[in-house]
Amino acid sequence: MTARQANFLGFAACAGLLAYAYYAQFVLHLDPCPLCIFQRVGVFSIAVIFLIAAAHDPVGRARRIYAALIALLALATIGVALRQLYIQSLPPGSVPSCGASLDFMLKVFSLNEVLVKVLSGSGECAKIDWRFLGLAMPAWVLIAAVVLGIYGLWANLRRCAPVLRF
Repeated sequence: MTARQANFLGFAACAGLLAYAYYAQFVLHLDPCPLCIFQRVGVFSIAVIFLIAAAHDPVGRARRIYAALIALLALATIGVALRQLYIQSLPPGSVPSCGASLDFMLKVFSLNEVLVKVLSGSGECAKIDWRFLGLAMPAWVLIAAVVLGIYGLWANLRRCAPVLRF
């Protein structure tokens, strides 16, 4: 498998994750909380880097840059998923009450203030509406981000057989 094919496969995996997130939102009627939306942004960002890397088909230093970007975005997504899992593990009385919607906060507050408020969590982020094999959605996002980060490193740092170009 060439680096281009590997990066496109990474993009396809991210697209599949996002497709399921939108299926859960619009078909299963599971409204995403602000932390869920940040996790989607993380997966979307990873997808964009995979797609750019596939289109660029880099060699040398550029492949290392793509690998580093994918790893950093995966780590950020892992951090948000871990934060939500922590909030979900808190006893019911210790979670802050639900706050304003993300749309409202983005209109009223600076981006820095929105990030602080969202990452502090609220009641809506503590609610678990969906489980698969006993794990809530942020746990699956955590697993997916770990796998995508490792895969992105592998896809872009491994030695590929030379491809003949005409």
